[in-house]
Amino acid sequence: MPSLDELMKAAQSVQEQMAKAQAQLDTLEVEGASGGGLVKVRASARGRIIGITIDPSLITPDSKEMLEDLVVAAFNDAKAKADQVGSAEMNKLTAGMPLPPGFKLPNL
Repeated sequence: MPSLDELMKAAQSVQEQMAKAQAQLDTLEVEGASGGGLVKVRASARGRIIGITIDPSLITPDSKEMLEDLVVAAFNDAKAKADQVGSAEMNKLTAGMPLPPGFKLPNL
């Protein structure tokens, strides 16, 4: 059975690796899109929004509600992709960590 000192060192190592993993996730980019690519949202794998692109053809007085819906859809697409990439990266990064069986890491 591991000693308390060994458990504390393992916990500190996991904490350091988690901090490093979170920083790395913020450098990975995903792109969400809607309207066949007319609205695009770039986000980090942690879900931080980096930028948005709207095709000029959508910017008319008559298209306000449609444009709002497309922006929401693009944000949701980017968030879903960020969650997917973030989970995959965290699984890769934590594969060698000394975590107890069945231990689930919190969502970032």
